[in-house]
Amino acid sequence: MHFIGPVWKYGDNIDTDVLYPGQYLVYFEPEEVAKHALEGLDRSFASKVKKGDILVAGKNFGCGSAREQAARTLKYAGIGLVIADSFSRTFYRNAIAIGLPALEYKGITQAVSEGDILSVELDKGLIHNQTTGWSAQAPVQPELLLKMLSVGGALNYYKEMKERRSS
Repeated sequence: MHFIGPVWKYGDNIDTDVLYPGQYLVYFEPEEVAKHALEGLDRSFASKVKKGDILVAGKNFGCGSAREQAARTLKYAGIGLVIADSFSRTFYRNAIAIGLPALEYKGITQAVSEGDILSVELDKGLIHNQTTGWSAQAPVQPELLLKMLSVGGALNYYKEMKERRSS
C-alpha cells in the first residue's frame, strides 16, 4: 500500500470530540459526516481536505470516547493515511476496523511540516518527505493488518474469509 499526499499537521491529544463533535452523531451519511471532520479544531479542514491527503499528529491521537465515527469521519473526508507519534488504542482499532490506515512513528511531528508531501509505503514501513528529503523506517505493519486494510477493513476481510471457506 503506497500513499502520496500533502500533510495536514496537528498536535498532541486530539480527541474524538474534536475529530467528530458529538452533536453530529445523529448523521450517518458519508457526505454529511465528512462535512464535520475536525470541526472542533479546524473549521476549514473539511472544505479543504482532498482525497488521499495525509494527517500527521502528535501523541495520543484519537483519545476520548470509543466512538467509531471519529475514524470514519476522517475516512469519509478523504484522508488516506494517519501517522501519529502515538494513538489511543481504541482509535487505532477503530481505524483498522473501518479500513483507515494508521501508522505510529515516534518523532513524525518533528520531521514534517504542514503542506509537506509525504510518500509512505505502508507494507515496507518506509516514510519519505518529498519536500525536505527526510526518510525513516517505521515498524512494518503485520501481514494480517495489511490484508484487512487492503479490502477496506476488518468486516470486509472476515466476509471474504467466510466466502472462501464456503466455496
